Amino acid sequence: MSRRGPSMRAEVLSSRMGRAGVGILAALVALSAATLASGIGEAVREWNDPAAWLTLPRSAVPAWANVGPDRLAEHTVVAGAVSGEGAHSVASHALDVGAGAVPPGLMLEYAARHSGSALLELHVMRPDGARVGVAAVALAASDGASERHGRVFLADESVRRTVEMRSGGAGAAEAIFGDGRGGALAGRYAVIAELHGAGGMAEFASTRLTVDGGAYGLMGTDEMRRDLAVGLAWGAPLALFVGVSVAVASVLIGLAYGMYAGYRGGRADEAMMRANDVVYALPALPFLVILAVTLSSSIFVMVAFLVMFGWVAVAKVSRSMALQARARGYVEASRLMGQRDSRTILRHVMPQLLPYALASIAISVPAAITTEAGLSFLGLGDPEYPTWGQMLRDASLHGAAARGLWWWVVPPGLMIALTGLAFVFIGGSLDAAVNPRMRRA
Repeated sequence: MSRRGPSMRAEVLSSRMGRAGVGILAALVALSAATLASGIGEAVREWNDPAAWLTLPRSAVPAWANVGPDRLAEHTVVAGAVSGEGAHSVASHALDVGAGAVPPGLMLEYAARHSGSALLELHVMRPDGARVGVAAVALAASDGASERHGRVFLADESVRRTVEMRSGGAGAAEAIFGDGRGGALAGRYAVIAELHGAGGMAEFASTRLTVDGGAYGLMGTDEMRRDLAVGLAWGAPLALFVGVSVAVASVLIGLAYGMYAGYRGGRADEAMMRANDVVYALPALPFLVILAVTLSSSIFVMVAFLVMFGWVAVAKVSRSMALQARARGYVEASRLMGQRDSRTILRHVMPQLLPYALASIAISVPAAITTEAGLSFLGLGDPEYPTWGQMLRDASLHGAAARGLWWWVVPPGLMIALTGLAFVFIGGSLDAAVNPRMRRA
């Protein structure tokens, strides 16, 4: 084995197919490691919580694809710089707006501490020097110091009417961001919130400004306003977990089962292979659907189901290879010397099957990943995790393809294909390394 291992690695890396597979797999592993090490675990826990995504736009195009003369406004979130204390506090937000469509909305989220009465004023300083008053909100009076969390929406009827009245009848969004010709006035805006206290203190604890737009982030958003980059990133470690765990477990079980059956021979071999035939004859997909519906749709239960039907084909091949290894002279000599069956199998039979096992693991991973994606697409996957199959199911339910929302359909499909392709390339190069006929060819 010490000679075979390095030669197999060299064989894999010497072929273009093997190098491509290793490169894709390395990129997926790096993405998975970065995802697991980042702080977006909270986003995964909130994946199915609509309230967690309220500040993002619905069905927004990726920012990098937002090009051309009809480009959409960028969806932007800016934290405020708070200053002042006592009875007067100011929160300022610097905002850069590019040429294109007018941002359709604006929202200020604030957390404030005040006593007595307080008044919140919001206005915008445009790049041309004009000042646009947006809102004046009176906070409920309080006898003692109290904290208040609130939001000011441009879409609110009273706010919209105030802006339109002060701008002489122009639309609220156009009055703030418009250039007078139907587009946005490009440049830097200053959105300023002021909190005035009457008879007590009034201070901002924090503020956040959200400017609505039709383009957002690296991969855009879906109909539920979720950031698709989060789903794509977390799909990588989940796909590798499902594919590798199912492939390794299936190959190890099938290898042990077939190896023992082939080595023992006789009635034991016959009985074990008839049992293998029974499992092999079962229709896997209908059984997986029934088991997922009746028992659980947990991703861990799904892995167990896939292993349940994935080991039988490996057992057949490993059994035939074990029969060949059993006929070798040194294996027969080991048996005649009285060594235990387990020792003989581990020392003399298993090394003959390990190269096949490695190639089988690599080739089995894509089948496990696509099966999980198919079950998730049918609605039988684990809804708690943003797998690529689950993303495709959501896209299908909301008619993403018919509506032209390609960023919701194409990226998860490509990720499934690339992950499967990586293991197919590696498996093919491993097969070439261990198959004498292919090596001669």
